Amino acid sequence: MKLVKNENEKTQQISDKEAEEAFRVILKWMGEDPSREGLLETPKRVVKAFKEYFKGYGEDPKAILEKTFGDVEGYDDMVVQKNISVQSHCEHHMAPIIGIAHVAYIPKDRVVGLSKLARVVEVFSKRLQTQERLTMQIATTLMESLDAKGVAVTIDSTHQCMTMRGIKKEQATTVTNYYLGQFKDDLSYQNRYLRFIAK
Repeated sequence: MKLVKNENEKTQQISDKEAEEAFRVILKWMGEDPSREGLLETPKRVVKAFKEYFKGYGEDPKAILEKTFGDVEGYDDMVVQKNISVQSHCEHHMAPIIGIAHVAYIPKDRVVGLSKLARVVEVFSKRLQTQERLTMQIATTLMESLDAKGVAVTIDSTHQCMTMRGIKKEQATTVTNYYLGQFKDDLSYQNRYLRFIAK
């Protein structure tokens, strides 16, 4: 399924069969019978789903940003991509985080293909996360990989660890922002960005 590290920092491959057996144990712990007809294939299906939920562990976000374009005729204002869907899982309860991300950067000499911005969001989202760290990871990766003049990232999401369990506040959403470079140093850029994403 994926590589995990033990205390000796060596990688150890966990097989699909081992993961499926772990889910059978969890089904028993829940009070279910994993051998009943409706659950016979459930461990296999859950492993397949988890490979999709957490595929970001096997992907390198910096590699996505390697190809850039210099033929932009001196464009040096912000590029803003709004309403990128976010589907992640919180690391505390493994409950879904569902929301949207807005990403902006100010190019120095080169720009990146628009789909690559959304792909970076996707890679970091497909890992166990806190929203604060997710926001910062996207921003710092874009800033470093694109050698940008500035980066801004906003995420607005619902955490099902709050809506389905615990305090159970179904309407609560969480907003995080992270600014680097000109977006952090110059409030006029920050304010323009916030106006753009509010539309």
